[in-house]
Amino acid sequence: MRTAILGAGALGIIIGARMTQNGQQVDLIDSFKENVDALNSNGATVTGFLEMHQPVKALTPAEITGTYDLILLLTKQTANETALPKLLPHLHKESVVCTLQNGVPEESVASYVGRERTIGGAVGFGATWLKPGVSELTSTMEAVEKFAFEIGEIDGVVRPRLEKVKEVLSTAGGTTILTNLMGIRYTKLLMNSTFSGMSAALNGTFSDVLANPKAMICVAHIADEVIKVCHGLGYRMVEMQGSDFEFLELNNKAEIPSKMDFYKKVWGRHNNKASMLQDLEKGKKTEIDYINGVVCRGGSKCGIPTPFNDKVVELVKEAEARGGVNDFSYLERFNDIIESAQ
Repeated sequence: MRTAILGAGALGIIIGARMTQNGQQVDLIDSFKENVDALNSNGATVTGFLEMHQPVKALTPAEITGTYDLILLLTKQTANETALPKLLPHLHKESVVCTLQNGVPEESVASYVGRERTIGGAVGFGATWLKPGVSELTSTMEAVEKFAFEIGEIDGVVRPRLEKVKEVLSTAGGTTILTNLMGIRYTKLLMNSTFSGMSAALNGTFSDVLANPKAMICVAHIADEVIKVCHGLGYRMVEMQGSDFEFLELNNKAEIPSKMDFYKKVWGRHNNKASMLQDLEKGKKTEIDYINGVVCRGGSKCGIPTPFNDKVVELVKEAEARGGVNDFSYLERFNDIIESAQ
């Protein structure tokens, strides 16, 4: 399959480097020309839990020629409006666009490229973009080798094309096909809205959040809201990274201490700084509306309160508006809703 990665950022660099190293031909497409030039001149450099240097082929959107059989979509959802229309001339009737973006992006992507071309998936490892051509793997290689990707169709049907996409993705990391794509999406949304949301709201790494008892109370409630909204929309959480995320639903806040070992087991593998926090540090608009904001909108649709996700959105948007970052003192802003939680 003629394959491209659209969005050669933190994840795209690592995925493209590993694919190329393992014999998969792939074009890394990125709108940041300095990044493209660095990738072509110096290759893709990966640091952190994986040290590697791999020559790759990179190009800007203006340099694309011909059509692709498979596009792995790794741009931020905030870029869809400008990026996806430019992609259309480079798709044929049987092309597959696999969105690996955060949140629940399938319907948005399908509105541009067609539902018949769209599949989706979740990425099970984290990364930080350091500079043009350089990305840091912030999750263990175990996470990459076992849990890199989980993919599926919007309607849950397992079509032959999923096996072809799995074959390509497996050159970068462990890939699983599941029939419950929306379950996958909401499970990954839980993973992002909890630690990515709190990382961005408080200016800390996942490890910083995990080590703070008060932050973890908030995390437990954020997760509970995601699960309740997921159920309200008619979906179920799925097992991910060997763990059943339905376990994190709360009947009452007295259950929170019993959930802590689960959080340590799953998130202890990932010392990430959320990409939303990285955006705040650069003065860029974040994807908060496509992560915690999805939970808030889903809750409104189902009549399910989401005060903890609402607060994360509020704090991140405040930081966006002033062009800065918060700190852990902002945990005080959760005091009232922690006290009133059942």
